[in-house]
Amino acid sequence: MFRSVLCFTLLTFAVPSSAQSSDSPPVVLAIHGGAGTIERGNMTPEREAEYRAALEAALRAGFAVLQEGGSAVDAVAAAIPPMEDAPLFNAGKGAVFTSEASVELDASIMDGATLNAGAVAGVTTIKNPILAARLVMEQSPHVMLTGSGAEAFARQHGLEEVENTYFHTDRRRETLRRVQERERSESGFLQTDPEAWQMTGTVGAVALDQNGHLAAATSTGGMTNKRFGRVGDSPIIAAGTYADDRTCAVSATGHGEYFIRLAIAHDISARMMYLGESVEAAAHTVIHDKLTDLGGTGGVIALDAEGNVAMPFNTSGMYRGTIDAEGNVTVDIYRD
Repeated sequence: MFRSVLCFTLLTFAVPSSAQSSDSPPVVLAIHGGAGTIERGNMTPEREAEYRAALEAALRAGFAVLQEGGSAVDAVAAAIPPMEDAPLFNAGKGAVFTSEASVELDASIMDGATLNAGAVAGVTTIKNPILAARLVMEQSPHVMLTGSGAEAFARQHGLEEVENTYFHTDRRRETLRRVQERERSESGFLQTDPEAWQMTGTVGAVALDQNGHLAAATSTGGMTNKRFGRVGDSPIIAAGTYADDRTCAVSATGHGEYFIRLAIAHDISARMMYLGESVEAAAHTVIHDKLTDLGGTGGVIALDAEGNVAMPFNTSGMYRGTIDAEGNVTVDIYRD
């Protein structure tokens, strides 16, 4: 299936010699499919195999771009759509329902070489919101467009549109039913502290290209039973997505309100910039100390310009994977 794997070792990625001389090749692409209550005992072997295959397919799609000399932005923009199209995740098809039993999608992308960024929020008809976010970054003077305006902009640029029902799945409809039933039985009001499993499935990607540039992208359906036009961290630059060639590229997943309040993605970059911390140390502190101390749940994937990756999370699991410069894929789900 992947006959070109043998040629991957011929690639030369523009990373410092310290990374190239290490025991392992530098990571050039990392992805996540959401963090939350993901327990081994609740996962059938068949479903686990589906998740692993979907994550690997996304990694292969992004890596194929890097293999051909594409940019980090090209790579994350290629890695996200396969996950948006897979009903396993909370992004695109299979995204969670709002309180009105519809789907509203958010996405963002950032170029670490230029610090340009683009985002869309609350869109309902764009098949692949990450492509719309990239259009905002590259074809508009703005950073974020929302709702019908974002959809009109995407339409002008020929992006594929679908009926909102395209995103619907029975699995997510049942989740909405359970959440609303519990809400009615407990208080009749919106729950102020949703459980981690209500937000599982946001997808993200970070990449390092052959020119040493970084990029990050994130896409989500948000929170089950959300209302009032709620927007989480995923489309917000510095909260759910951030990339800077001088430090790292970050994509986040979890309870977005906490990630917004702590500017999680930018905070990791800032700790590297101003404190000289490694990507692993910075990401660990932000997730396991700052986020956890505030009461938030979730995780991040973070990649630096030397190909070092950090993927900390404070939940029982996070769908995640990496591919290195030689095309070796690693996929994990659980904490252990």
